[in-house]
Amino acid sequence: MPKHFLHLSDYNSEELWEILHLAKEIKTKFCNRENYKPFEGRSLSMIFAKPSARTRVSFETGFEWMGGHALFLGPNDIGIGKREAIKDISRVFSRYNDIIMARLFDHKHIIELAEHSEIPVINGLTDYNHPCQILADILTIWEHRGNLEGLKVTYLGDGNNIVNSWLQLGIRLPLHFVCCSPEGYEPDAKTIKRLEDSGVSSFELSQEPYSAVKNSDVIYTDVWASMGQKEEAEEREKVFANYQVNQKLVKQTGKETLFMHCLPAERGREVTNRVMEANYSIVFDQAENRMHAQNAIMVYLSKLTN
Repeated sequence: MPKHFLHLSDYNSEELWEILHLAKEIKTKFCNRENYKPFEGRSLSMIFAKPSARTRVSFETGFEWMGGHALFLGPNDIGIGKREAIKDISRVFSRYNDIIMARLFDHKHIIELAEHSEIPVINGLTDYNHPCQILADILTIWEHRGNLEGLKVTYLGDGNNIVNSWLQLGIRLPLHFVCCSPEGYEPDAKTIKRLEDSGVSSFELSQEPYSAVKNSDVIYTDVWASMGQKEEAEEREKVFANYQVNQKLVKQTGKETLFMHCLPAERGREVTNRVMEANYSIVFDQAENRMHAQNAIMVYLSKLTN
């Protein structure tokens, strides 16, 4: 059976480092415009229940640069879990394609898709987690710091799928992760317990932004209302008002700190324009690395399958 990329914690630390080193190698090839075609004559189906510009462009560009053909299937092209059983879609696509990438709402759907697939399935995002993003994030931090030793990452905002994936990364790679969220917006409790039980990383919940960011190597944030939560946007803006990342907050770290955002950003809400454009903002390096990390994931899975 193929190995899938559904959760970061499905891989051990050695495997994650192997993918990260592979991402660096493939990035160098891309930047040098080398002829690198591991997917020549192969195809990737990209299923989007949740639309996304960056996910589509990064997967499609990366796979086609590596010689393959990527097919985009939007919400109107395939009603996953609605018009047709997920296990049927999985079985059919396994006979057409070499890899499936799916960006879905319900996490159970990506699990079912993988269970019935004879080809690798990549989790492009669910409401529960976003492993491709966090792999790109840690690649970016590694590039900028040169190492991951003694890393403290402080996240401010909703304890969402981004946070759950950071927690899963912490089960495998050591770091100190702080989630600073208003009461009632904490990340998944079971995932927190898994991290704490692993003994690999330390974790802290906070509701005090100014104390949470002290000594942080990275400050990270995300939109306050994600896709599917827009009807809550007005209420969330009030709840999260004190969690905005601005210059004053960044200065509280007491050290040189990197700023990250998985995008799209709502400037003036969760982060100010000044922080987004600051020299310590690595947001666009982070966005670029989505493609390189995902390319490495696809190449790695392909090698395991073959």
